[in-house]
Amino acid sequence: MLKRFLSLVLVAVLAAGSAPLADASAYDAHPKLVIILVIDQFREDYLERYRADFKPRGFRLFLDHGAYFPDCYYGYANLLTAPGHSTVGTGAYTDGHGIGSNQWWDLGRNKERPVTSVEDERYAIVGGGSGPGRSPRNLLASTVGDELRLDTKGEAKVFGVSLKDRAAILPAGAAANGAFWVDETTGRFETSTYYMQQLPDWAAAFNASGRLAQAIQESGVADPKNFETEVGRTPAAISYELDFAKALIQGEQLGKHDVTDMLTLSISSTDILGHGVGPDADAQRAMVDALDTDLDEFFAWLEKNVEGGLGSVWIAMTADHGVAPSPAVAAQLGLNAAQIDTNKLISLLNDAMNQKFSPGEKVVYVLPHQELPYLSLNQPSFERAGINEQEAETAVQNALADAFQSLSRPPETQLPAQSKLPPRPVLYRSYTRLQLADGDLPHTQFGDLMARSYTPNGGWYVRVVPAAFQMGLERGTGTTHFTPFSYDRHVPLGFYGAPFAPGIYHGRVEPVDLAATFASLLGVNQPSASVGHILLQALKPASAVAYPKPAAVRTHRGPHSASEKTGPEKPAPQEHDQQ
Repeated sequence: MLKRFLSLVLVAVLAAGSAPLADASAYDAHPKLVIILVIDQFREDYLERYRADFKPRGFRLFLDHGAYFPDCYYGYANLLTAPGHSTVGTGAYTDGHGIGSNQWWDLGRNKERPVTSVEDERYAIVGGGSGPGRSPRNLLASTVGDELRLDTKGEAKVFGVSLKDRAAILPAGAAANGAFWVDETTGRFETSTYYMQQLPDWAAAFNASGRLAQAIQESGVADPKNFETEVGRTPAAISYELDFAKALIQGEQLGKHDVTDMLTLSISSTDILGHGVGPDADAQRAMVDALDTDLDEFFAWLEKNVEGGLGSVWIAMTADHGVAPSPAVAAQLGLNAAQIDTNKLISLLNDAMNQKFSPGEKVVYVLPHQELPYLSLNQPSFERAGINEQEAETAVQNALADAFQSLSRPPETQLPAQSKLPPRPVLYRSYTRLQLADGDLPHTQFGDLMARSYTPNGGWYVRVVPAAFQMGLERGTGTTHFTPFSYDRHVPLGFYGAPFAPGIYHGRVEPVDLAATFASLLGVNQPSASVGHILLQALKPASAVAYPKPAAVRTHRGPHSASEKTGPEKPAPQEHDQQ
């Protein structure tokens, strides 16, 4: 018996030497690296439908070896790329982080066109692109990466990467060391003087390496005129972006510091293709499978190139939004999947406003070049007519019902046997900016979705909610996303890493829980507007969390230590109750 006891003690000691209990916080580089993976336009049911296709360590890293939540739904109604990426990083919704759309009218900055969520004329592009610079100027809340930078006094490195500028910038945050995206025409990676005055040597070397030409060749697109829309809709763009992420990790020595580093990584190709073909197309399934293969390879690369391998890495995976079924497909199945001519809708509303406020004239009261769900009003036109914001927004809101009715095709008087009336646009709800700002909404689940979607951007506006399965004019089997309905809000949420107990966790959770959970585990403050919950059900007891190697002796005097750490690992802290 004594011999067996001593053997067990020896095994325990050896295990402790190779996998020490975690003094788990960012200040001790536990973990070495955190990756937040956001997949653009990626509905959760893709992982259910195509699970049999997947490699052992692509999506199955989360499904089979991580903590996976299949019932994750956004708790707001702005299901677009810029708001979604902002929500993932900040753990807040639009009413907290301020980003309501990908672009909006700001007549104080540009009277010719809407401005994008991240363009910033105060800065310049670095890396050869043209146009205004980029920055997170409109992001009103901190991200979990910002909090990591703040709490480590800037020692932690935080970067964002995507094909799209907004998807690189917004989840990483204002304090990030850098964000990189592609010039949409050439495909070269670039950044902004908000972050740096010139590309790092490793980034310049990547652009000059021939990897871009290889991606173009692999895409099968001969002489692309726009990299983002042509090459970006092929799997070749995914491996191109992931190779850039590898170059960044090596070039910036991520995971080799005395504190935890972070990378936000957004995959755009699923969205670029998905808008054109819809979620049910064979081409979109092929894209999902290609992404799985590339992730399998990327995770294998991390295993070999991060100290301690994947055991020293935490990875979260989610999406910025889901997507609606293609209206062409949904209508064939009998759903009222009408398409809405937004330009005609704006024209009808302008006619109604002229009839009410300026008969016989052609004043522009509702601004052009807009996409649902927001309709921005031309404030100076209303003010010249002596109309204040409340009167203007109410007038447009009241005109919407008749405008939608005018968009509908008249029903056939006599239909052939077993045929249905064609889909017709239906106005489900509408809200003025003032209603949203004042919280003048019903205390229902739907009312809460809308309340969390308030944005101060866009001037005077009216928020339009068409009926389910309805959207703007989409070609062929094309589709989009922007609504409060479940197909746009349903996304995956998965975690992999030492603190997470593998399993499938059913029950509603939200993407805002990602930032809250990571902040708690890293020992940093939650982001400034965070509303998420810590996913306690998926966490191991603190005493059971271990890492492959001891943390290196550090020189950083973090807020949790009064002296240099040179002795043995401290006992693992006890698990705390959720506050």
